[in-house]
Amino acid sequence: MHITFPSGLDNLTRYLKLKLLPKRLFFRTMLLIFIPLIVVQIVSIVAFFDGTWGRVGYRLANNLTSDMAMVMDMITKSPNYLPYIKKTAKDNLDLDVTVFLAKEKHQAVNNVIIKTKNELVTGFLEQNLKKKFPADLTSVYWNRESSLLTVFIDTPERLFKFVTSSKNIFSTSIFGFVAWMVGTSILLFLVAVAFLRIQVRSIADLAKAAEDFGKGIDDKNFKPYGSSEVRTAALAFIKMKERIQRQINERTQMLAGVSHDLRTPLTRMKLQATMLSGQDKEDMLADIAEMEKMLEGYLSFVSGEGGERASFVDMNELILSVLNKYRTKDAFIRYKTNDQVSAIQGREQALKRALTNVISNALKYGKTVAVALESNERQLEITVDDDGPGIPEDKREDVFKAFYRLEESRNKETGGIGLGLAITKDVIASHGGKIALQDSPLGGLRVLISIPL
Repeated sequence: MHITFPSGLDNLTRYLKLKLLPKRLFFRTMLLIFIPLIVVQIVSIVAFFDGTWGRVGYRLANNLTSDMAMVMDMITKSPNYLPYIKKTAKDNLDLDVTVFLAKEKHQAVNNVIIKTKNELVTGFLEQNLKKKFPADLTSVYWNRESSLLTVFIDTPERLFKFVTSSKNIFSTSIFGFVAWMVGTSILLFLVAVAFLRIQVRSIADLAKAAEDFGKGIDDKNFKPYGSSEVRTAALAFIKMKERIQRQINERTQMLAGVSHDLRTPLTRMKLQATMLSGQDKEDMLADIAEMEKMLEGYLSFVSGEGGERASFVDMNELILSVLNKYRTKDAFIRYKTNDQVSAIQGREQALKRALTNVISNALKYGKTVAVALESNERQLEITVDDDGPGIPEDKREDVFKAFYRLEESRNKETGGIGLGLAITKDVIASHGGKIALQDSPLGGLRVLISIPL
């Protein structure tokens, strides 16, 4: 069942998801595990403190207070039997009793004032002492090092000092309980992390293999692993890749045969044309040359450089090699590069041909050409600017279509057949990149090429 929220609430929910939820699957899944785990821990601890810990602590404190009251009553009624009462309290009740008269009270308190208080340990005892001896002054001190409790009960006649172990009012089970909960939580968390890393890694490897295949990189070592759903998706991807590769190979072989079959009659026509004379000869040879050029462009466009293997390409060196071919032209060429630009993995000849198409077009229609190479952590950017007439904004998408020609630029002299930018876009897209046409700061056209690293 799909629940529809009001538009305002739906937009708020979408905004919170984008801002608060982690982007990666691993952290999102860990969040689903971590939050319930923390909630369970908090609920369990709160329930323990409000239930078992509170009842046990109150009963222990009440028993100790009752023992103190009994000892005080015995001493008050039979002060002559003080040594016997002290020995009995020590042996049977684990209470070390000392009685001070009025003049010794301050000295007795000053000897233990350096000891500390702790509400977690002494809280229940202090409450019971105030309830049991409402008319007397009571105070409790806890020595953390020796784990001894010192309790003072100041009555009008005398001051009672009780020393006992903190175990009589403080159950150490809390430490075992907390340690057990934290230990099991950490163990479960580590197991979940190890399990999720394997699952997420299998999905990431599948995505990487698909991305590499889109760039023309065939990873022979990729094998399905992980959950059954991920393995099923990986096997489907491998079968799809094999079908695509088989179709590419069949198309390439067919086009190679077509190229051979068409070149043979063109060669015969060229030989026959050489036997002619005058203007007919020149016209026929020009027509044959144009047909050969169109055939080469068409075959290159359809084949898509499919046979070239991917390798690491230094884009700085590649651009320089293209620019060096045009240094003798009557054009001013500027080149700006970034020393931090790294090599990319791709098909070198295909990339070189794409950049040659772009730079040659810029030199064909402009007198000044500026080429720049920049990169960041995510992508590499190549910009080619010229001061030519540019391309109208409404025509910039059309020029990437095969055999599309702008009227101003397509004539016998320029020799274009409308495949240069189409081939360039196909090459850049096969490397996972994008190509866009913009207005140039030089007044002409800017070609922006972005390739992910």
